[in-house]
Amino acid sequence: MGKKVLTVMVSAVAFALSYFAVQQIFFSTPSLDKAMMKVASEINETCPVMIDAETRLDNAIALPQNVFQYNYTLVNIEKDAVDTVEMRSTLEPSITNVVKTNPQMKFMRDNKITINYYYKDRKDRYILLISITPNQYE
Repeated sequence: MGKKVLTVMVSAVAFALSYFAVQQIFFSTPSLDKAMMKVASEINETCPVMIDAETRLDNAIALPQNVFQYNYTLVNIEKDAVDTVEMRSTLEPSITNVVKTNPQMKFMRDNKITINYYYKDRKDRYILLISITPNQYE
């Protein structure tokens, strides 16, 4: 009888440990992902919001592999009227500087998060994606 109880207890412990391991490996969200999702949720509470006369922040999302994305609409512009090369060359240095220096971006810098700036036109057509990686802002 004692050997049977011991076997059941060992089996129960082994099952519990296996269950915990599977939960941690396959179903748990690491704390950085949770923090990024929280930041996105907080931003999204105020969205959509006009940044300037041309640009609306629609929302923010936390993506896999430490990527955080801001989704913008250029409300008065159509894709065909945009020179994406010029847009990138104008925006990227300014955005990189903001990421490097803005105190509100400290969380992103400290956690080596890639920050995407996704732009679409007033008809919801993709225009441009600017990705600022940790190598660019360190």
